[in-house]
Amino acid sequence: MSVQKTAVRLTVPSLRARKDGDPIVSLTAYDVETARLADPHCDMLLVGDSLGMVVYGLPSTLAVTLDMMAAHGAAVVRGSSHAVVGIDMPFGSYEQGPGQAFESAAWLMAQTGAQAVKLEGGVAMAETIRFLVRRGIPVIGHVGLTPQAVNVLGGFRVQGRSRDGWPAIEADAKAVAEAGAFSIVVEGVSEPLARRLTEIVDVPTIGIGASAGCDGQILVTEDMLGLTAKAPKFVRRFAGIGKSMDEAFAAYAQAVRDRTFPALEETYAETE
Repeated sequence: MSVQKTAVRLTVPSLRARKDGDPIVSLTAYDVETARLADPHCDMLLVGDSLGMVVYGLPSTLAVTLDMMAAHGAAVVRGSSHAVVGIDMPFGSYEQGPGQAFESAAWLMAQTGAQAVKLEGGVAMAETIRFLVRRGIPVIGHVGLTPQAVNVLGGFRVQGRSRDGWPAIEADAKAVAEAGAFSIVVEGVSEPLARRLTEIVDVPTIGIGASAGCDGQILVTEDMLGLTAKAPKFVRRFAGIGKSMDEAFAAYAQAVRDRTFPALEETYAETE
């Protein structure tokens, strides 16, 4: 299919300038059609490694590969023309050090046309973020609940419920911002901590399971559309598309079994 591109795409600096301004609207996207529909309404589309769970049915994001991210990232870029497109760097593609991270990030951006990469981690990743930014690769940080560290965290657990845990997460957010990340995803933290993180960094925070006080919000699109069987507490179902699809599939199956589909007007006549 041909995707018309008429809008002027937003830029990384334009999002960076939104600190304390209009909230940044962001959603995940993994394919052309979702990107096409979400693009006019969003400031950023994130090709998240959550695709491992949402698209491929994996138990976590850990098995996602660079090739998977590249294929889906290229589709989202082709389907959009307005939003900044960021792409997750999958587990194992950057933790070894700045050199590995640059090679992975440069390849992903070249393969997809995405404008930025996202990587998880705070203080431990500051050197890598600084290395990438100084070499022309915009970086989105990610602190709090970091799904790629699910085994270390002991599951998908909310962070910062006790104030004893705040200093480490605050240090992570500061380190990521000071290293040059232009925005920071804040995931799965207590509401007061999310507000605190937004106050202490000078780049936009984008919350998911955090606080309305963040500088923006992101959700997994399939969760907010009601396509997933179960969604986390922090998700608001803005539609019930899963139920509509189930009803449509049932109606189609019945029409096929009744031989009422295809009808005459849905077939091609013989030519003379």
